[in-house]
Amino acid sequence: MGCAVTQARVLVADDHAVVRAGIAKAIADLDEVIIVGEVGDGPALFAALDRLMPDCLLIDVSMPDFDPVGDVGVIRGRFPQMKILVVSAYDDDVYVQGLLGVGVDGYHLKDQPLADLRLAVQRVLSGERWICSPLVEKLLRLREAAPLSLTDRQRELLLFLQEGLDNLAIARRTGLSVKTVENHLTRLYRHLGVQSRLEAVSYLHRHGAQLGIAARNPVVVEHSSARPRLLLVDDNTRYRTQLRRMIERAYPTLDLHEAADTHAALQTVRSASPHLALVDVVLGDESGITCARQIHQLSPSSRLVLFSAYPDREFHRQALEAGAVAFLDKKDVNAAALRALIDDVMPR
Repeated sequence: MGCAVTQARVLVADDHAVVRAGIAKAIADLDEVIIVGEVGDGPALFAALDRLMPDCLLIDVSMPDFDPVGDVGVIRGRFPQMKILVVSAYDDDVYVQGLLGVGVDGYHLKDQPLADLRLAVQRVLSGERWICSPLVEKLLRLREAAPLSLTDRQRELLLFLQEGLDNLAIARRTGLSVKTVENHLTRLYRHLGVQSRLEAVSYLHRHGAQLGIAARNPVVVEHSSARPRLLLVDDNTRYRTQLRRMIERAYPTLDLHEAADTHAALQTVRSASPHLALVDVVLGDESGITCARQIHQLSPSSRLVLFSAYPDREFHRQALEAGAVAFLDKKDVNAAALRALIDDVMPR
């Protein structure tokens, strides 16, 4: 007669009900786990921990009324034997290292395949530490990198980017050639670990104090309407890069802007007034739907399209109410779909 399998009691914490359901569904058929509860904010989480005493916590720490690093440290102190696996959209190194420093057992990114999430749960329950491969590579690069410092020229360039100046305007301000400005910016982006001027400005707003630069409000700059302008808003750098490459191959003359959060998105809208904005529904701990609504209020002529890795009828309804002309499942966003979308909404 076989022995009964001992199941680990798992609590899922995420402020998006659709995401919670997706995580629960992905691991529910694992023999070694049983889902004992789902919660969506800090107070509900602490109450559930005391009531349910789970063996494992799967948590997106970007929840209402919850301090990611501080509260996880409290939870680790109160439940030292419980396994904690963070399942997050954030890959910011300070964020990741802070959580690993307070004792989480694993860190997994939401954009990874569901099969990897199942494996992450199994590894953590077996006593191993789990860090998904994109984060391992990033953390290794950071460990090998020299401490961040900027030259006077790089500080100057960051401030010019914050003003919304294009390369020609920067060249005129500095007396450099446009090609030299481009080379300086390429080195600056590489140094900061960003992909574009919008990401560089967003980095400045998040880390200005560390860089010794005071962030200022952006200056509104009038842009020519000759080139169609597109804004891509997604907090996942890797996914944005994939989309950017697809778009640039099909539309090399497109004026493409990127943003990782609402602040950077609205800054771009003020300075560039995009014809089309593609916005992810979940922007880390922010709502992409709220971001889209603010874009629509700021620039009513901008066409909005929202997309999500967790398509849901309620998300679709809210997206249309926010002013979106379409709502897409991320798995359906390919080169052909992007071409059809851009051809349909962009000015000719």
